[in-house]
Amino acid sequence: MAEHTSSNITIDATPAAVMGVIADFARYPEWTGEVKEAEVLSQDAQGRAEQVRLLLDAGAIKDEHTLAYEWIGENEVRWSLVKSQMLRELDGVYRLTPVGGGERTEVTYQLTVDVKIPMLGMIKRKAEKVIIDRALSGLKKRVESGGGAGKGAESGKG
Repeated sequence: MAEHTSSNITIDATPAAVMGVIADFARYPEWTGEVKEAEVLSQDAQGRAEQVRLLLDAGAIKDEHTLAYEWIGENEVRWSLVKSQMLRELDGVYRLTPVGGGERTEVTYQLTVDVKIPMLGMIKRKAEKVIIDRALSGLKKRVESGGGAGKGAESGKG
C-alpha cells in the first residue's frame, strides 16, 4: 500500500461552513492553486457530488482526472481516482473536527498520490505536501474571508 501524507489546520468557522466550501466544486478554481476547472458529473440524492472531473496543474503534475466522492456524515469526505492519464492513484480525505465550542474547525487533509511515470518516493511525498499545504491555506483563506457557500451551508450544492 502506498504511503500517505497528512497535515491539518484550524479554521475560524463552523464545520458546516468549512464543508460548504469543500463541497462547492464549481468554485475550486477561485481558491485552489492547482485546480483550473471542476465539473460535477453526478450527484447523490442529497445533492452532493459523487463524481467530479478536475483539470489539475500542479507544476510537475498536469492532468485531467475524474474522482469519486464518498460523504461520511457531516464532517468527512473521501475521494478516490476513477480515471486519469497521468495518475495511478489519488486518494484523499478531509476530516473536520469542531473545536472551541464548534465555532472553529480543525481540518485534517490526508492524500495519497501515485503517478504512472517513475518518480522517487521522496519527490512524490514533497509534491503531496505542497498540494496539501496549498489546499489547506487556500481553504482557510476562502472560508475565513466569507467567500464560500456561507455559514451553515449544509448541502454542498453549487
